[in-house]
Amino acid sequence: FDGHVGEIAKAAKAAGVSIRIGVNAGSLDPRLMEKYGKATPEALVESAVWEASLFEEHDFHDFKISVKHNDPVVMVRAYELLSERGDWPLHLGVTEAGPSFQGTIKSSVAFGALLSKGIGDTIRVSLSAPPAEEVKVGSQILESLNLRPRKLEIVSCPSCGRAQVDVYKLANDVTAGLEKLTVPLRVAVMGCVVNGPGEAREADLGVASGNGKGQIFVKGEVIKTVPESEIVATLIEEANRLAAEMDPALVGSPQVVVKDK
Repeated sequence: FDGHVGEIAKAAKAAGVSIRIGVNAGSLDPRLMEKYGKATPEALVESAVWEASLFEEHDFHDFKISVKHNDPVVMVRAYELLSERGDWPLHLGVTEAGPSFQGTIKSSVAFGALLSKGIGDTIRVSLSAPPAEEVKVGSQILESLNLRPRKLEIVSCPSCGRAQVDVYKLANDVTAGLEKLTVPLRVAVMGCVVNGPGEAREADLGVASGNGKGQIFVKGEVIKTVPESEIVATLIEEANRLAAEMDPALVGSPQVVVKDK
């Protein structure tokens, strides 16, 4: 590779394209593996800095760097060290993160730790799942860090002893009914009269359920009380009404947030 950097840089310049210098724990230079014994943060960074210097020697600077590892702790430390070595654009990623649930947790932990410190310019969520799921997870991570405008957010309580309705089903049914909604809207689905009114009042739209009925809140005010069987349909109807009053150009997808008791 080292002997071909000049040709690669020249071709990239001519085509007007950028390059990602991708260092991966699974394909680290054998010389560095021998030096460090394994793919340590220091080994990943040494490889990245060396490869960056080769392109810079040919006056090519239109690149970003990734130092990926399947262990989020190692990955985070590698990016921290790399950010101290130079001001290159950094592409974050946990490689081979695993199935959807496990990979989402790994990526969320790693990206949150780095992006909250201002480290990282682009991200890639790698899951053993359809690509659309990777994009969805990445978008939600950025929204959670306020690095991307928040869209539809469904706040729901856990199913504790105070819940007088099936909160899981209620939250899932509301989410399914609003999955195509494309505007920023906070919807609270609460299952009791203890925390329910407070959470529902703080949301754009919400319900506090109990005793076979639900109080529907809009912008902090109770607008009606409906039977439990009509809660989902009422929330969907009110959400669509509120959405119609907003900018239709805003886009997003639902997220479910489980609130602590």
